[in-house]
Amino acid sequence: MAAATAAGGLRPASSSRLLRAMWARGGLPWPRGGRAAAAGWSRPEPGGEAQYCAELLRKRDYEGFLCSLLLPAESRTSAFALRAFNVELAQIKDSITQKTTGLMRMQFWRKAVEDIYCDNPPHQPVAVALWRAVKRHGLSKMWFMKIIDEREKNLDDRAYRNIQELETYAENTQSALLYLTLEMLGVRDVHADHAASHIGKAQGIITCLRATPYHCTRRKVFLPMDICMLHGVSQEDFIRCKQEKNVRDVIYDVASQAHIHLEHVALDDYLYNIRKVDFNIFHPSLQKRNTLLPLYLYIRTWKKTY
Repeated sequence: MAAATAAGGLRPASSSRLLRAMWARGGLPWPRGGRAAAAGWSRPEPGGEAQYCAELLRKRDYEGFLCSLLLPAESRTSAFALRAFNVELAQIKDSITQKTTGLMRMQFWRKAVEDIYCDNPPHQPVAVALWRAVKRHGLSKMWFMKIIDEREKNLDDRAYRNIQELETYAENTQSALLYLTLEMLGVRDVHADHAASHIGKAQGIITCLRATPYHCTRRKVFLPMDICMLHGVSQEDFIRCKQEKNVRDVIYDVASQAHIHLEHVALDDYLYNIRKVDFNIFHPSLQKRNTLLPLYLYIRTWKKTY
């Protein structure tokens, strides 16, 4: 047990205390239970939308949850709402068996955004929290619609034709979410937008890499076809979890494109780890959560280094 704790970094109790301290900065009670948020449609107590969104993030977007805790207190609940909206859309594709069902859910969120901007949000906790964020910060409707439109186009179960198509998807989803975050923080600056574009593209590419082992268990591969063809790798090679050099070369090329865009806290951590295992995307160490991440992010915030 002691050896495992040393290898993992923080003791579980220490990590938990740090998380609770970070959570307390937002003035929210520590979440209990948690299963309801993962289901996506529970009814929180009146005024509990922010905690609902935070718990949804803690279950489905842990790194986003940690980063949101470190934002200024006056923006934290709005950040929870933005990221929870992203989670709601992201999990549609994995939860359906027919595209028609996915299109209906996307239409729900498209209508929800329209209603939010008419001050008539649906009685859904994420939608209500999003309405409060829009009212408070004057967020641009355009970015919400871009995210919905791009995720709707992505409901088709096919690989990206090339790395540029993957980057376009990342720009219209991850980067758009960051543009909204900048607006929420009162930052309207072309240089900040440029940085957000690069971060979003890097994040989208890395998300595709990180999800590959999971997708392979479902016999699906979304890695850019042009890079796979360049190295003579088929989708079946990934589905069979092959670890030959040409398979690792595909991962190297995709990861290199993310590295070109930007080195960022949690993103750079994954790129460093994947280099350590020689770009073997199926290595068990890549599936483990970094127990030191809360401390790492907290120290960087304290030192104001990003």
